[in-house]
Amino acid sequence: MGIINNNILKKIYRKIKEYDKIVIARHIGPDPDAIASEIALRDAIRRTFPNKNCVAVGLGVAKFKYYGILDKIEVEDFEGALLIVLDVPNLHRVDGIENLKYKEILKIDHHPKEDIIGDVDWTDESACSTCQMVAELILKTPLKLDTVIAGNLYLGIVSDSDRFLLAYTTNKTFKIVHELILKSNINFTGLYNYLYDRSLNEVRFQGYLASNMEVTENGLGYLIIPAEKIKEFGVDLATPSNLINNFNFIREVIAWTFISEDAKNSGYKVSIRSHGPIVNSVAAKYNGGGHKYASGARLHSEEEIKNFIKDLDEACLEYKRASISNLE
Repeated sequence: MGIINNNILKKIYRKIKEYDKIVIARHIGPDPDAIASEIALRDAIRRTFPNKNCVAVGLGVAKFKYYGILDKIEVEDFEGALLIVLDVPNLHRVDGIENLKYKEILKIDHHPKEDIIGDVDWTDESACSTCQMVAELILKTPLKLDTVIAGNLYLGIVSDSDRFLLAYTTNKTFKIVHELILKSNINFTGLYNYLYDRSLNEVRFQGYLASNMEVTENGLGYLIIPAEKIKEFGVDLATPSNLINNFNFIREVIAWTFISEDAKNSGYKVSIRSHGPIVNSVAAKYNGGGHKYASGARLHSEEEIKNFIKDLDEACLEYKRASISNLE
């Protein structure tokens, strides 16, 4: 695995070195891992190659502005560019590249492979986050690191591993974090405020989520959140996704989902987490995808919501049956 990694890292570095115009993009509805990896890689390339025109695109999220500012571009200025896609395996979920006539795709992702296959492709499902992979790339190639870049990568790793609690966390995760801290001298404990600082509105909204979550006999926890509730509590559409990991240790729940009405786009934004049932296969049926135990989806009608909840509940039932069978 080490030799394979070193080879792909060299290929990625050579490809970055080859292009004068580089566009970095990630998935729609970004989480900290997506935003942090995108901005960190952009800044590392800019520091290493000051004469390259390297940009990070996509809609910004006010809550994540501390990672840095994304770039607004005229796509015609980047015709023939290298497109680097991070943290997303589906082309239709890449944000900010409409009408971009890129020459090649370079992909760095820790989700299972789907329709994006990069001309240079580094897909590593064993990595806890895309930030872990970008950190490894920077640490093992001549790409330059500074305190801000390292801080962003650290926060992305912490966020996507849920503070190193999830099964995707490995000894390699800790090794890379250790190297990041040694080489950049980041104040890693001080950085946690950026991830876990909560407004009173968010805390009260979390209470609403806990008080109203439905739990099925099969261990599926779910809540459909109307747009009026999001407005009533003074939070935004991203808040349920930001809070979903806080429901990680409920004894009666083995998978859980928040289905948030997105009135602006006439649909529903869905976040899913699991302690055992495979959920990305269900998400894939509903305009989504992700990891086996952490995924997202988009729904467009009450009928789809009903079918989605039924399919997730069935996944919980199958998991429970398989667990019982393994004990016999």
